Amino acid sequence: MNLRGDNRSRDDPEINFIPLIDVLLVILIFLMVTTTYQRIAELQITLPEANADPAKQRPREINVGLDAQGRYKIEREPTFTFTTVEALADLLKRAAGDTKDPIIIINADAQATHQAVVHVMEAARAAGFVHITFATQASPTAPRK
Repeated sequence: MNLRGDNRSRDDPEINFIPLIDVLLVILIFLMVTTTYQRIAELQITLPEANADPAKQRPREINVGLDAQGRYKIEREPTFTFTTVEALADLLKRAAGDTKDPIIIINADAQATHQAVVHVMEAARAAGFVHITFATQASPTAPRK
């Protein structure tokens, strides 16, 4: 019985899932990028104990001082100005002595040039030293933790 009076056959409705899948993938990517993962201790673990003596020998540290005028000082060596990276590398090797892998500590003045600090880093690389750190001091206005 046709109450509407039209003789058309009805097409089955189609649902296009492609745009829905696109939107869901964008939402999934957004959630993966913005989610922060935290390690929450879910297991109560008691770590094993060891009676080993603490390390008695710390790695050798070589202090390299650098002032605002571009003068260098390695350990107790007299103050000198930069000549070449190779010369600075030789001084670092001499200061290291027989130490295999010393830590180079760069004590640069806040007004020292960036290039002067890079010279020390290049000399350390040329000397074969890979552990380099910078000495800093806490700001008097910075809160302490």
